[in-house]
Amino acid sequence: MRRKLLFILWVFLMVALFSCNPKKTSEAEDEKELEGTIIVASKSGHNVYFLDRQTGETIVVLPTGTEPHEVEVSDDGRIAVIANYGNRENPGNTLSVYDVAGGKFHKTIDLGEHTRPHGMTWMPGTNQLLVTAEGTNSLLLVDVQKGEVVKSMNTGEEISHMVGISLTYNRAFVPSIRTGNVAVFDLETGSRIGLVHSGEGAEGIDVSPDGVEVWITNRADNTISVIDAQSLEILDAIPCADFPIRAKFTPDGTKFLVSNARSGTIAVFNANERRMLADIKLTPPVPPNTDQERYFAEFEGSSVPIGLVIPDNRFAYVANTRSDVVSVIDLDALEITGHYKAGKEPDGINFSHFKPLRAE
Repeated sequence: MRRKLLFILWVFLMVALFSCNPKKTSEAEDEKELEGTIIVASKSGHNVYFLDRQTGETIVVLPTGTEPHEVEVSDDGRIAVIANYGNRENPGNTLSVYDVAGGKFHKTIDLGEHTRPHGMTWMPGTNQLLVTAEGTNSLLLVDVQKGEVVKSMNTGEEISHMVGISLTYNRAFVPSIRTGNVAVFDLETGSRIGLVHSGEGAEGIDVSPDGVEVWITNRADNTISVIDAQSLEILDAIPCADFPIRAKFTPDGTKFLVSNARSGTIAVFNANERRMLADIKLTPPVPPNTDQERYFAEFEGSSVPIGLVIPDNRFAYVANTRSDVVSVIDLDALEITGHYKAGKEPDGINFSHFKPLRAE
C-alpha cells in the first residue's frame, strides 16, 4: 500500500513539474527574443545612443560626427554605421563605425567629395554597404572593412535621400525628395537602368522581404507608391497622411508601417491587402522650451516620428524627433507600450542582437 501511495505521489509530482515547465520555457524564450540593442542617432546631440531593448536603459553613448542622421547595422549585427550628414553651414562627408558588442567607436570613413551622406543599406554577406550622398547626387558602394568608397553611381536626381535593395532582382532604388523620381540601379554593373516617378516628396522606402515590391512614401502627396521591382510598373497608390516620411515592412512581410511626421502617427497596413489596419497616435510630451531651430519645428502638436526599426514581427520602435524619445509599439495589440529616452532629436534608428557589455 505504501509503495502504491509513493508511486501515485511521484506521478503527481512529475505531472505538476512538466505542466509548469512549458510556461517557464515560454517566458524564458520571450525574454530571449527581446534581447539586444536599439541604436539611435541623436541629431542635435551629435552622438549615438545604445539602448537596452528590454528596459530602455541607456547602455552607452558615443560621439559621432556633426548631425548624424541614419543608422545601419551589418547583417551579423556586429557593426553599426552612422551617416554624419552635417548641418546647413557645414555639410558632412564621413561615416562613423562602431563595434556593437564592445560598445566602442571603431573608426571614421572619409567619403571625400561626397557630402551629406544619408540613406544606407547593408549588402548581406559582405563588408559593403550602399550610401546615398546628397551633395553629389550619388549612390556609393562603401567597403566598411577597408574604409573606402569602392564605387560611385550618379543618380541624376537632387536630394537622393534613402536607398532600398531587392536582392531578388539585384537592384537598388533611390528616391529623390526634390523630383519625386526613383532612380533604379543594376547592382552588378552599377548602371542606372530606370527612372520611375513615385510622387511629390518621395522619401521613405522599403522593399518587401521577398524582393518583389518596392513601397515608397511621398511626403508632399500623402501617398505610398507600390512599385513592381522587376517591371518598374506602379501597382498602386495608397493614401497615407500626414507627411509620410519613413517606412518599414515587418520581417514576415505581412505588415507595413509608416511614420507620419506632421500628424504624429504610425500608420499600420495589411501589406497583402494594401489596407490600413490602424493609425496609432504618438503622444510623448514635447520638452519645454523646445528649440525652434529643430527639424520640422513647425509641426505643432506632433512628436515628429521619423526613424523606424522592426526587429521582429512583435514590436516596432520609432524615434520621435521632437519629443526626444523612442516609442515602443506592440504589433499584435497595435498600441504603444512605452517610451525610451534617446538624446536630443533622435532620428535614425536600428537594431542589433548584440548588447554592449560595458561602457568606455
